[in-house]
Amino acid sequence: MPRARLTPLSVTEAGAAIVDEFGFANLSMGLVAERLGVKTPALYKHVTSQADLAHRIAVRAMAEFADAIRDAIQGRAGSDALAAGAQAMRTYIREHPGQYAAGDAASRPTGPDDPIIPAVERVVASWAAMLRGYHLDSAQEVHALRMLRSALHGFSTLEAAGGFQAHASVDDSFTWMINFLDHGLHAATRAPTVSATSPSGGH
Repeated sequence: MPRARLTPLSVTEAGAAIVDEFGFANLSMGLVAERLGVKTPALYKHVTSQADLAHRIAVRAMAEFADAIRDAIQGRAGSDALAAGAQAMRTYIREHPGQYAAGDAASRPTGPDDPIIPAVERVVASWAAMLRGYHLDSAQEVHALRMLRSALHGFSTLEAAGGFQAHASVDDSFTWMINFLDHGLHAATRAPTVSATSPSGGH
Protein backbone atom coordinates (compact mmCIF):
# COMPACT_ATOMS: atom_id res chain seq x y z
CA MET A 1 0.00 0.00 0.00
CA PRO A 2 1.41 3.45 -0.84
CA ARG A 3 2.44 5.64 2.06
CA ALA A 4 -0.40 7.86 3.22
CA ARG A 5 -0.05 11.54 4.10
CA LEU A 6 -0.42 11.35 7.84
CA THR A 7 -2.43 13.76 9.97
CA PRO A 8 -4.14 13.25 13.32
CA LEU A 9 -7.41 12.93 11.40
CA SER A 10 -6.12 10.31 8.94
CA VAL A 11 -4.64 8.24 11.77
CA THR A 12 -7.91 8.46 13.70
CA GLU A 13 -9.95 7.46 10.64
CA ALA A 14 -7.71 4.46 10.04
CA GLY A 15 -8.06 3.45 13.67
CA ALA A 16 -11.83 3.83 13.50
CA ALA A 17 -12.02 1.55 10.47
CA ILE A 18 -9.84 -1.03 12.20
CA VAL A 19 -11.90 -1.19 15.39
CA ASP A 20 -15.08 -1.64 13.38
CA GLU A 21 -13.44 -4.44 11.44
CA PHE A 22 -11.53 -6.24 14.19
CA GLY A 23 -13.09 -4.99 17.43
CA PHE A 24 -12.09 -2.22 19.80
CA ALA A 25 -10.17 -4.65 22.01
CA ASN A 26 -7.90 -5.47 19.06
CA LEU A 27 -6.83 -1.91 18.31
CA SER A 28 -3.05 -1.63 17.95
CA MET A 29 -0.65 0.92 16.60
CA GLY A 30 0.90 -1.79 14.46
CA LEU A 31 -2.40 -2.50 12.68
CA VAL A 32 -2.98 1.20 12.09
CA ALA A 33 0.53 1.66 10.70
CA GLU A 34 0.07 -1.32 8.39
CA ARG A 35 -3.27 0.07 7.18
CA LEU A 36 -1.63 3.42 6.40
CA GLY A 37 1.49 1.93 4.80
CA VAL A 38 3.95 3.42 7.28
CA LYS A 39 6.21 2.27 10.08
CA THR A 40 4.68 2.38 13.56
CA PRO A 41 6.99 5.15 14.92
CA ALA A 42 5.64 7.52 12.24
CA LEU A 43 2.26 7.49 13.95
CA TYR A 44 3.59 9.05 17.13
CA LYS A 45 4.15 12.37 15.37
CA HIS A 46 0.38 12.64 15.11
CA VAL A 47 -1.01 10.80 18.17
CA THR A 48 0.88 10.53 21.43
CA SER A 49 -0.04 6.95 22.32
CA GLN A 50 -2.48 4.14 21.66
CA ALA A 51 -4.61 5.51 24.51
CA ASP A 52 -4.66 8.90 22.78
CA LEU A 53 -5.72 7.25 19.53
CA ALA A 54 -8.46 5.28 21.29
CA HIS A 55 -9.77 8.48 22.84
CA ARG A 56 -9.76 10.28 19.50
CA ILE A 57 -11.78 7.41 18.05
CA ALA A 58 -14.19 7.69 20.98
CA VAL A 59 -14.69 11.42 20.40
CA ARG A 60 -15.31 10.81 16.71
CA ALA A 61 -17.77 8.04 17.50
CA MET A 62 -19.79 10.02 20.04
CA ALA A 63 -20.00 13.02 17.70
CA GLU A 64 -21.29 10.84 14.85
CA PHE A 65 -23.63 8.99 17.21
CA ALA A 66 -25.03 12.29 18.49
CA ASP A 67 -25.66 13.42 14.91
CA ALA A 68 -27.44 10.15 14.09
CA ILE A 69 -29.81 10.42 17.07
CA ARG A 70 -30.47 14.13 16.48
CA ASP A 71 -31.26 13.63 12.81
CA ALA A 72 -33.52 10.65 13.51
CA ILE A 73 -35.77 12.36 16.05
CA GLN A 74 -35.87 15.80 14.42
CA GLY A 75 -39.46 16.81 13.73
CA ARG A 76 -40.84 13.84 15.67
CA ALA A 77 -42.34 13.53 19.14
CA GLY A 78 -43.37 10.90 21.65
CA SER A 79 -43.71 7.36 20.30
CA ASP A 80 -42.49 8.27 16.81
CA ALA A 81 -39.36 9.96 18.19
CA LEU A 82 -38.63 7.02 20.48
CA ALA A 83 -38.92 4.49 17.66
CA ALA A 84 -36.80 6.58 15.27
CA GLY A 85 -34.09 7.36 17.83
CA ALA A 86 -33.94 3.76 19.01
CA GLN A 87 -33.56 2.48 15.47
CA ALA A 88 -30.83 5.05 14.78
CA MET A 89 -28.92 3.84 17.83
CA ARG A 90 -29.36 0.21 16.80
CA THR A 91 -28.20 0.95 13.26
CA TYR A 92 -25.14 2.90 14.41
CA ILE A 93 -24.03 0.11 16.74
CA ARG A 94 -24.62 -2.52 14.08
CA GLU A 95 -22.61 -0.58 11.48
CA HIS A 96 -19.90 0.74 13.83
CA PRO A 97 -19.57 -1.72 16.71
CA GLY A 98 -15.93 -0.95 17.39
CA GLN A 99 -16.34 2.80 17.34
CA TYR A 100 -19.39 2.60 19.60
CA ALA A 101 -17.40 0.42 22.00
CA ALA A 102 -14.63 3.04 22.01
CA GLY A 103 -17.11 5.77 22.85
CA ASP A 104 -18.75 3.66 25.54
CA ALA A 105 -15.35 2.92 27.10
CA ALA A 106 -14.43 6.61 27.28
CA SER A 107 -16.97 7.40 29.97
CA ARG A 108 -14.58 9.49 32.05
CA PRO A 109 -13.31 12.73 30.46
CA THR A 110 -9.60 13.43 30.58
CA GLY A 111 -10.29 16.99 31.75
CA PRO A 112 -12.76 19.88 31.55
CA ASP A 113 -11.80 20.65 27.94
CA ASP A 114 -12.13 17.08 26.71
CA PRO A 115 -14.08 17.20 23.40
CA ILE A 116 -15.94 14.04 24.37
CA ILE A 117 -17.91 16.06 26.94
CA PRO A 118 -19.94 18.13 24.43
CA ALA A 119 -20.39 15.07 22.20
CA VAL A 120 -21.90 13.03 25.04
CA GLU A 121 -23.96 16.03 26.15
CA ARG A 122 -25.46 16.23 22.66
CA VAL A 123 -26.48 12.57 22.84
CA VAL A 124 -28.16 13.14 26.21
CA ALA A 125 -29.82 16.33 24.97
CA SER A 126 -31.35 14.51 22.01
CA TRP A 127 -32.80 11.78 24.23
CA ALA A 128 -34.05 14.39 26.69
CA ALA A 129 -35.76 16.24 23.82
CA MET A 130 -37.42 13.00 22.76
CA LEU A 131 -38.66 12.37 26.31
CA ARG A 132 -40.35 15.78 26.45
CA GLY A 133 -43.07 14.33 24.27
CA TYR A 134 -44.03 12.05 27.16
CA HIS A 135 -44.45 14.99 29.57
CA LEU A 136 -42.54 13.34 32.40
CA ASP A 137 -41.82 15.41 35.46
CA SER A 138 -38.21 16.39 36.05
CA ALA A 139 -37.74 13.82 38.83
CA GLN A 140 -38.55 11.00 36.42
CA GLU A 141 -36.43 12.13 33.46
CA VAL A 142 -33.07 10.87 34.71
CA HIS A 143 -34.60 7.46 35.47
CA ALA A 144 -36.11 7.34 31.98
CA LEU A 145 -32.78 8.27 30.38
CA ARG A 146 -30.98 5.52 32.29
CA MET A 147 -33.66 3.00 31.37
CA LEU A 148 -33.43 3.88 27.68
CA ARG A 149 -29.64 3.69 27.66
CA SER A 150 -29.66 0.34 29.46
CA ALA A 151 -32.29 -1.25 27.24
CA LEU A 152 -31.08 0.05 23.88
CA HIS A 153 -27.39 -0.43 24.65
CA GLY A 154 -27.99 -3.96 25.87
CA PHE A 155 -30.14 -5.05 22.93
CA SER A 156 -28.00 -3.43 20.26
CA THR A 157 -24.63 -4.59 21.55
CA LEU A 158 -25.92 -8.13 22.01
CA GLU A 159 -27.27 -8.10 18.46
CA ALA A 160 -24.00 -6.72 17.06
CA ALA A 161 -22.09 -9.49 18.84
CA GLY A 162 -24.38 -12.19 17.45
CA GLY A 163 -25.92 -12.81 20.84
CA PHE A 164 -29.45 -13.65 19.66
CA GLN A 165 -29.50 -17.25 18.43
CA ALA A 166 -33.22 -18.10 18.69
CA HIS A 167 -35.15 -18.40 15.43
CA ALA A 168 -37.62 -15.64 16.33
CA SER A 169 -37.20 -12.42 14.34
CA VAL A 170 -34.77 -10.00 16.00
CA ASP A 171 -36.60 -7.12 14.29
CA ASP A 172 -39.86 -8.27 15.88
CA SER A 173 -38.15 -8.47 19.28
CA PHE A 174 -36.78 -4.96 18.87
CA THR A 175 -40.20 -3.59 17.92
CA TRP A 176 -41.75 -5.40 20.89
CA MET A 177 -39.18 -3.83 23.23
CA ILE A 178 -39.77 -0.33 21.87
CA ASN A 179 -43.54 -0.73 22.24
CA PHE A 180 -42.98 -1.95 25.81
CA LEU A 181 -40.80 1.07 26.61
CA ASP A 182 -43.35 3.38 25.00
CA HIS A 183 -46.20 1.97 27.10
CA GLY A 184 -44.05 2.25 30.21
CA LEU A 185 -43.21 5.89 29.54
CA HIS A 186 -46.87 6.73 28.98
CA ALA A 187 -47.75 4.89 32.20
CA ALA A 188 -45.11 6.84 34.10
CA THR A 189 -46.76 10.06 32.95
CA ARG A 190 -50.06 8.96 34.47
CA ALA A 191 -48.60 7.45 37.66
CA PRO A 192 -47.85 9.53 40.76
CA THR A 193 -44.18 9.93 41.66
CA VAL A 194 -43.20 7.48 44.41
CA SER A 195 -40.46 8.37 46.86
CA ALA A 196 -37.58 5.92 47.11
CA THR A 197 -37.72 6.11 50.93
CA SER A 198 -40.55 4.78 53.05
CA PRO A 199 -42.36 7.11 55.46
CA SER A 200 -41.25 6.94 59.07
CA GLY A 201 -42.90 3.99 60.74
CA GLY A 202 -43.98 2.45 57.45
CA HIS A 203 -43.93 -1.29 56.71
